[in-house]
Amino acid sequence: MYRRPDTANTPIKLYHMKKKKDSFFETMATKITCWTGSSPAFGIAFAVIIVWGITGPIFKYSDTWQLVINTGTTIITFLMVFLIQKSQNKDSKAIQLKLNELIAASRHASNRMVDIEDLTEAELDVLHKYYQRLSDISEEDDDIHNSHSIDAAEDLQEIKASERRKASGEL
Repeated sequence: MYRRPDTANTPIKLYHMKKKKDSFFETMATKITCWTGSSPAFGIAFAVIIVWGITGPIFKYSDTWQLVINTGTTIITFLMVFLIQKSQNKDSKAIQLKLNELIAASRHASNRMVDIEDLTEAELDVLHKYYQRLSDISEEDDDIHNSHSIDAAEDLQEIKASERRKASGEL
């Protein structure tokens, strides 16, 4: 008799369990950042500035009148920095996971590129130099489909160079 494997702790199952238990902050941050990026939110902010500007003569452009808008915008800006950063972190993580899936699914891509976002700036600079070298090697080829990774490109380039030398009678 076939017995289905226990799927109680699969990543997908754990993900859905975690999704149901999202923190209040994450839920509110998502809702607020979505709303503040909307046209009605911009309209309300614009209307507040217009009303504030119109009330200037009424309050004789006093220090208190100016302090109200300065304090209000400072508080809103301060809080929005954290909400926007939370949203950016979540979006960045989702993009990295999608890219990791594409790398893992492609037989031509180097799996060493998965999770490179955790490398230091210096390590990323080294990788950049490798890819610059790969680009330089690829520019020498007529067919852009010949090399697929740094490892393959160097080996393939050496084989091609050897074949060209043989064909031209240099060997």
